[in-house]
Amino acid sequence: MTTRPRIDDHQRRTRLAVRQLLAPAHRAATPEQVADAVVALHATDPATVFLSTAARLGPAQGPGRTAPDPVPPLERALYEDGTLVRMHGMRHTLFVVPAALAPVVQASTTSKVAERERRGFTAFAAEGGFDQDWLTDVEHEALAALDRAGEATGAQLGSLVPRMREEIAVAVGKPYQAVQTIGTRMLRVLGMEGSIIRRRPVGSWTSGQHRWATHRPYPQQPAAAAQRDLTARWLAAYGPATAEDLRWWTGWGLREVRTALTGCGAVPVDLSDGEGFALPDDLEPVPDPEPWVALLPALDPAPMGTRYRHWFLPDEHRAELFDRSGNIGPTVWWNGRIVGGWAQRADGEIAWQLLGPVDRAARDALEAEAERLRGWIGDTRVTPRFRTPLERRLSA
Repeated sequence: MTTRPRIDDHQRRTRLAVRQLLAPAHRAATPEQVADAVVALHATDPATVFLSTAARLGPAQGPGRTAPDPVPPLERALYEDGTLVRMHGMRHTLFVVPAALAPVVQASTTSKVAERERRGFTAFAAEGGFDQDWLTDVEHEALAALDRAGEATGAQLGSLVPRMREEIAVAVGKPYQAVQTIGTRMLRVLGMEGSIIRRRPVGSWTSGQHRWATHRPYPQQPAAAAQRDLTARWLAAYGPATAEDLRWWTGWGLREVRTALTGCGAVPVDLSDGEGFALPDDLEPVPDPEPWVALLPALDPAPMGTRYRHWFLPDEHRAELFDRSGNIGPTVWWNGRIVGGWAQRADGEIAWQLLGPVDRAARDALEAEAERLRGWIGDTRVTPRFRTPLERRLSA
């Protein structure tokens, strides 16, 4: 009987440090390199994209030195060069991904969700008395108006196409009854289908109100091939990991996960939590990086890349670092383990708290990293969209 390769938790943490560009010697020079390394940057909270990138850019710098400012190059990549794209992807979540990967994400994941959104939108409109012909006509008018305008917010587009402001009541008779406009639902569907794309926000880089622009739909490809390719990318960044980790990260069904793992040639390996999978050329040990620290934002890809986190996050810390929906808040890392959390206070100070013991060298490095983070954030104030118990206490 052939013995399966075993990859221990230490090696998993080593791979995380190197491949997630968290160890100083492995940091990136550009936002595009960051996005490529982590596959997808969480974008539900706009600030996460910038904070996650800043943590991975440039060489380590000493106390009093500022981190590289990710805002100008990230905005250029997103809104001028088009090398990065903001789109709905895995688990219906908003991500920033490399433009070359966007068609893979669309085919593997987003298109199926978009079909459901389209059916729901059609049913929603029908409840308001609007049939498919009416909807199609409004969509064509909206796309033509947006094309002429170049870019527009939802409100601006509603002014150009008044029928988008038609309102329909939802959840009638229930405590959470509300009114939604045709335009709100329409823009979401068109965005998920790839007909429009989010552009520069209204306000600063922390703003979630984006302008829209028309977009050429992504080229079609078979879903199974796209799922295979995305799985290979994910394993290269987050592996080795379990099938359940992949199922959770993507939102796919178990059959899709198994087919994708087989399709990309993934090799079964033994992990501390059971059977995992790695790429066939990723079975040899990876050398340890130098000691490293990181202050990662809420929803950073490193802790959000797998469902099971015991190998870098002690269970006793979860209640402090997650909200009730399972969203992780800002975290403090030392050599591949989460050892605490951080927050920005009203005066701009970066406050952090340890949840376990670390040595003096770690504390000194964390002080320097907190100063480095504060240096580039400057006067901007960042409050996570999903507040966690420790972040709330520290920010106060």
